[in-house]
Amino acid sequence: MTSDQPLTPVAALDRIAFLLERAREPSYRVKAFRGASSSVAALDPDEVVQRALRSALRELPGVGEVTERVILEALAGEVPGYLSRLEATAAGALVQGGEALRAALRGDCHTHSDWSDGGSPIDVMARTARDLGHDYIVLTDHSGRLKVAKGLDEKRLLRQLEVVAGLNEELAPFRILTGMEVDILEDGALDMTDELLGGLDVVVASVHSKLRMETGPMTRRMVTAVANPNLDILGHCTGRLVVGKGRPESTFDAEVVFEACRRFDKAVEVNSRPERLDPPRRLLRLAVEAGCKIAIDTDAHAPGQLDWQPYGCARAEECEVDVADVVNARSADDLLAWAGSHAG
Repeated sequence: MTSDQPLTPVAALDRIAFLLERAREPSYRVKAFRGASSSVAALDPDEVVQRALRSALRELPGVGEVTERVILEALAGEVPGYLSRLEATAAGALVQGGEALRAALRGDCHTHSDWSDGGSPIDVMARTARDLGHDYIVLTDHSGRLKVAKGLDEKRLLRQLEVVAGLNEELAPFRILTGMEVDILEDGALDMTDELLGGLDVVVASVHSKLRMETGPMTRRMVTAVANPNLDILGHCTGRLVVGKGRPESTFDAEVVFEACRRFDKAVEVNSRPERLDPPRRLLRLAVEAGCKIAIDTDAHAPGQLDWQPYGCARAEECEVDVADVVNARSADDLLAWAGSHAG
């Protein structure tokens, strides 16, 4: 927080939710504050004041003891105590290293909204990215095959494109670039028609199924996908998870896959999610040695997760990624020119 203006109740609740997301706190805790924020935002500010005066805030959906206290403190012109404690905790860097890379980034090429398995609307994700200093984000909700993530079919994707066009008029000069995180199917095909994918700005493609395929078939699957002119960025290439029970890496011939990325001028994603940190350092170094372009993305599913890029930047610095090779260190126009070149 840098503004000298008193926080509104909605701004205080949203900031708390952001910091909880950033700190990887349990989702139920985040939902409590986002739910209370939605309820308060739906009311005229005068009505919020009147409810506070007659102790009726808790009649609102999602407002409980803790969120009521935050609202009352904000209405009194104070920084809520809950928020002050979170701000003090968040004052330090998430991770050491990668600061120069992070400063060079102009956007984030892998983000999700509540149109698929994200937790917040597109406009909230976009405004948060803008406030973090980005010039753009690429909206990459899941494709239809990933039903557990409410993946988009053709009809919903077309509707989303209309929504994004309207938001871009409102948010300019900030830009929401159109995209999708499309599934790489078992034969290497992409889970959306060529016509629709060809009309998107930037396409991330990832393996989400049959992660334990044998090395040979998995290598062919990934190379086939990378050769597709509609793929721009190869997402979280090993599919590993490094927290909780974890999930082992998919096995593939990394030298072959990364050579395909270099040959077809596709970017290898450094996925900044703390539970992924994919690819592992040894593979990221191979990608760098192969001459691959890199995208340092958050794979954010919530606004606070948009601030996770330092995790990826620190790893990229360790593995000697050159900022000149990072596609989202480019302007939006330059990123679009690069992605557009893949379709010939």
